[in-house]
Amino acid sequence: MKKFVPILLVLGAIAVAILMSVFKPEPVKDEVPEAALAVKTQIINRSEVTLSVESQGTVQPRTRTTLISEVSGIVLEVSDSFIVGGSFEAGDILMRIDPTDYEVALQRAKAQLISRTALLEFEKARTAQAKKEWQMTGRPESEAPILALREPYLAEAQANILHAKAEVKQAKLKLKRATIRAPYAGMVSMKSVDIGQYVTTGSPLGETFAIDFVEVRLPLTERDLSQMTTLSFQSADPANTVVLSGSANGRSANWSASVVRSEGVVDELNRSQYVVARVSDPYRLNQSLKGNAVPLLVGTFVTATLKGKVLSNVFKVPRSALLQGSRVAVVDKMQRMQINSVDVVSSDEGYYYLSKGLKEGAEVIVSAIGTPIEGLKLEVKNSFNNGSAE
Repeated sequence: MKKFVPILLVLGAIAVAILMSVFKPEPVKDEVPEAALAVKTQIINRSEVTLSVESQGTVQPRTRTTLISEVSGIVLEVSDSFIVGGSFEAGDILMRIDPTDYEVALQRAKAQLISRTALLEFEKARTAQAKKEWQMTGRPESEAPILALREPYLAEAQANILHAKAEVKQAKLKLKRATIRAPYAGMVSMKSVDIGQYVTTGSPLGETFAIDFVEVRLPLTERDLSQMTTLSFQSADPANTVVLSGSANGRSANWSASVVRSEGVVDELNRSQYVVARVSDPYRLNQSLKGNAVPLLVGTFVTATLKGKVLSNVFKVPRSALLQGSRVAVVDKMQRMQINSVDVVSSDEGYYYLSKGLKEGAEVIVSAIGTPIEGLKLEVKNSFNNGSAE
């Protein structure tokens, strides 16, 4: 009997273990909270939006001129304004070339005119005498030979007068051209000669540019043009107003310009069309208060902002809010994700403009959400600054 005691003990232990497993109480199950996705949102309402188009270009003078000498001689005088960066008004004397040879030529031409005038008077007297002599023959003047009346000689004397007057006029022009005057109000960009230098006809003297206006060529793509109204190129049209921004003298500045024309061709390299914006008095030389006037220097690289179309009754949403397939995720009343299909009217670098697919006051998700899932639980975590969600 003692042999079976261990076996009975093992069997009893097994039986107790089985009974404890069968009759143990069920464990209490806690509810697992549903995970929520943290998102940032914005409240979107319909509004009227004026589109803008950006372009870039370099400031160029309206007129740039290479001054060429029309006479030969030694440079006797150079204006203090005729230096690189010097400014001048229209008609100012920039340079004088030795006029001695042209003064002598003018005197000779005048003397020749006086001599030819005297010869004409002699020929008029001879012609009158010839007519009197013919009348003594008793025959009508119409039957007189032209040589008898000295008509060819009179015509030659009159032609010599015209030739002498032309010589005087030419001599005056050459003498006048010995003084180089500014063709317009402008600045000097290059100086090629100085006092004492001998120049010949056709020698370059320097380069100037006008400062009454400057212009900027602005390339516009087909997409840019689609966002703009048709330009009328009338200076009074507010749609032609352009804001130029850039850096001047180490600080940022803005200038107001007007679109004055289109070049009317499509560039073969970039497929863009160019419009030209103009700025009046870029160097602010005519401003009474120059302290606050920032000059727009020739060669400055600027960014231009042009006014575009006006979109009425559209939703303005950040670009980060638009999902693939023209869809937008919004937060519904149950704080769950709802996916709406939308119609995109237009867009720019910062926003999409929607005409359909949203309700007034919709709370649109603007943060990255990975793969959007309809009905996903959401937790809105907006940070507010001055009352607006960032």
